[in-house]
Amino acid sequence: MSSTFENTISVLAKAGIPSPRLEARILIAEASRQEAGNIGTDSVLDKDQQEKLEEMLSLRLQNMPLDKIIGSKDFYKYSFNVTCDVLSPRPDTEVLVEEALRLSSAFQSPSFLDLGTGSGCILLSLLGERKDARGVGVDCSEKALAVAASNAEKIGVKEQVRFCRASWFNEDFGSLFAKPFDLIVSNPPYIPTGDIPGLEENVRKYDPFGALDGGEDGLDHYRQLAKVIPPLLKETGYVLLEIGIRQAEDVCKVFEKAGLKTEKVLRDLSGIERCIILKK
Repeated sequence: MSSTFENTISVLAKAGIPSPRLEARILIAEASRQEAGNIGTDSVLDKDQQEKLEEMLSLRLQNMPLDKIIGSKDFYKYSFNVTCDVLSPRPDTEVLVEEALRLSSAFQSPSFLDLGTGSGCILLSLLGERKDARGVGVDCSEKALAVAASNAEKIGVKEQVRFCRASWFNEDFGSLFAKPFDLIVSNPPYIPTGDIPGLEENVRKYDPFGALDGGEDGLDHYRQLAKVIPPLLKETGYVLLEIGIRQAEDVCKVFEKAGLKTEKVLRDLSGIERCIILKK
């Protein structure tokens, strides 16, 4: 007789789910509230745990991302709460965090502004490493900000951060901040609207549309950010922006017209230009 572990692997493998053995271990661990490393062929679930596993398997077979099912995703050095109200944190974004930390070493008690904070994974990772820092996370989604606030408490940085519900398309956006910032970070929506239907289902269906849609050419948010960022940046400060594939040149031009200079373009784990660094 096959074990729960083996049956779960078989179901995932037949559906073409990548790494079925690893995912089976994670799902069974979540259902039974155990550590994934303790899950094996001898794992036994009670009735309620089995029902929970079957519910999660059903969602996974509908291409819901694993992190959205179990409610958390590892990013940088931390585990973040996630829901369908925020983008799933992605490893490629870690290059932005690493560079922001490197640049922040030049500042004593640096101030961070995160535009479009979502789960808070960028800002809270920075604050977790810089206990002397303070930050503001901005998002137009109340539900996203609730997720970010839960992560600030989870990571232990809630005293270092405040969250603000606002849109950088509002005329009075700049008036929300009393002082300019040392470092401004952002992973704004940058997918061209026409490309969204062609995205993988796990992104198209389970990430919030507003966090993906960058307008007709994918640059709408960059053009607006280029208007609002310069007054919010200290003279010695830096801006770090995540960008989409083949957008580096166009985004740099948008910000150069606004008076900022391109310092560097960073590549992600796949060698794709993923982050631009700007300053006054």
